[in-house]
Amino acid sequence: MDSKPKSNWLLQSSVTRRQLFWMVVFLPIFCAIYYLSFWLRFEGSFNVDGVLGENGFRMFRSTVLWAVGLKTLTFWWSGVYKIRSRYITVLDLLNLAKAVTLSSAALAIIDYLIYTRIMIPRSVFLIDWGSTILAVCGVCAGIRIVQDSGRILRQQNDWKPTFIVGANESGAALLRIIERNKNSCLKVVGFLDDHPNRLGTRINGIPVLGSLEEMCSLAQRYAVSDILLPADEIPGKTIRQLVEAGNSAQIQVQVLPSYQQLLSGKVEMKPRPVCIEDLLGREPVELDMQNIRDWMDDRVLMVTGSAGSIGSEICRQLLQFSPKRLILVDRSENSQFYLERELVKLGYHGRFDVVIADINDSKRIRAVMSEYQPDILFHAAAYKHVPLMESNPGEAVKNISLATKRLADLAEEFEVGSFVMISSDKAVNPTNVMGANKRIAELYVQSLAAHSKCHFVTVRFGNVLGSAGSVVPIFTQQIQNGGPVTVTDERMQRYFMTIPEASQLVIQAGAMGRGGEIFVLDMGEPVRIVDLAADLVQLSGLKLGEDIEIQFTGLRPGEKLYEELHVDGEKHLPTCHPKIMVAEKVSFSEQFIREAFERLSDLTEQPSHQILEEIQRILPEFQSSSTKRSQEHFKRAA
Repeated sequence: MDSKPKSNWLLQSSVTRRQLFWMVVFLPIFCAIYYLSFWLRFEGSFNVDGVLGENGFRMFRSTVLWAVGLKTLTFWWSGVYKIRSRYITVLDLLNLAKAVTLSSAALAIIDYLIYTRIMIPRSVFLIDWGSTILAVCGVCAGIRIVQDSGRILRQQNDWKPTFIVGANESGAALLRIIERNKNSCLKVVGFLDDHPNRLGTRINGIPVLGSLEEMCSLAQRYAVSDILLPADEIPGKTIRQLVEAGNSAQIQVQVLPSYQQLLSGKVEMKPRPVCIEDLLGREPVELDMQNIRDWMDDRVLMVTGSAGSIGSEICRQLLQFSPKRLILVDRSENSQFYLERELVKLGYHGRFDVVIADINDSKRIRAVMSEYQPDILFHAAAYKHVPLMESNPGEAVKNISLATKRLADLAEEFEVGSFVMISSDKAVNPTNVMGANKRIAELYVQSLAAHSKCHFVTVRFGNVLGSAGSVVPIFTQQIQNGGPVTVTDERMQRYFMTIPEASQLVIQAGAMGRGGEIFVLDMGEPVRIVDLAADLVQLSGLKLGEDIEIQFTGLRPGEKLYEELHVDGEKHLPTCHPKIMVAEKVSFSEQFIREAFERLSDLTEQPSHQILEEIQRILPEFQSSSTKRSQEHFKRAA
């Protein structure tokens, strides 16, 4: 049985019950207000029988049914009866005023055009209009007070005094959400804000107590042990300072989802600890949603490497649109299993297919392409661990260069509309086998774009925070084990962005691509790895140098001190998106690239030095750690 019609029926039933409830509540109120309007108009004039003066009473009796009936109809029609007293807003009040005005205007028309023998005084209309608005607001306020009083009595013993950082619109929105959440035990007692003009003001009755520098002293005065930050609102540098001060004063700094995130319904109103992504301070990505929808809606999408960190996030992002079908391709059975469970839990059941396939298996991947006929293909499958690829160059060639060629050729053969390759900043002036193969794959994809109907594009970016096997989870595990945290070199820097940010920008770049572009994502400023390690130690509540040490191990084979984002002679040009640039094309021989791939395909099982020599022939800028030239580079770096 389909659950959707049932849920819609339950929703409609709930709304109808609420409308009937308010109608029953307001019917006697409408009568009383209309009677009061006449009573005030005739200055409380009563005769001996205790009723209004004969004139006024006759007017009231002849028109009360019209007045009450018209109010009931306009309230129902305009949706006033659907209001929820706990969440009433200014827009609801404006809608209420509109409904009362319409009912008064309708009654005036009936009185002056139909019942011409009964002339209701204009002051009655005015008194009735204002009294109705006040009465409805009063009833809603009374119900809300009763509800809030009950919550206060139930939770008073469990309340946790809390500060909110930021006395702005976001802070005010979070305050309203906390106060309206009947299950919340948070009690906001004040705001902290560095803006001098806000000091001493109040938001919904809650005072702005002081600046962020006064956090510890104010927390002690008000017995506060929790500080709340709205997500994506506070700069990373400020968060770092707050966490450092909080650790020393045993104050827990936590992050609440932003107002926009809560409105989206994707997250719960639940505080979480500050994480390394918050300290990175990356601004939220703004996408051209219409451009992406036009590109992918009602089309079959395929993602290779779907179980990886980037691939799985691309899948999550794609399913938020309306693809005809999403095909998840990966060789890891366990990872695919868990991803499938997650996507089903998110409500995407029936919108995707899980395929277990190895992109190095030519027959299998051809069969997959033939069966699903994708319109757009995201190629995210690849090896990524630099030292392992240094000792296994043949596997790097097979899994990165040759696999990309295989998929790109199949995309052209099966008339795929767009092919989006995920590349890396390690492809720029590569000093390792992995980066060199990424660069070779970039060149092949570009060579196809010149004469293909398929839009072949490449998206190049740096490291992502929190991906499996990357520096953040490694450091976290080392901290949990008591240290030391191992860093290769004190000077080492890397570019970082979050996994959702990278995935969103990959999708946006794919929608922008017309063929042949290498898009480069704005990675912001490089981050010193030793600073990243120190931040993780601090977030764990430990003190660097006392509770845990950092140990420097030296550069590993293939590693650079500094990553680069463009090759020699390559310029970055702006695009219509501020976080996406396009690399100016570097001239190369397409024939040379094709011949190079023929030679590479024959070398995968050969000794490593032969593979490295061929890679260096293709990429003269490549400096392998196995060559004398590269060894000198590492000596200079040390």
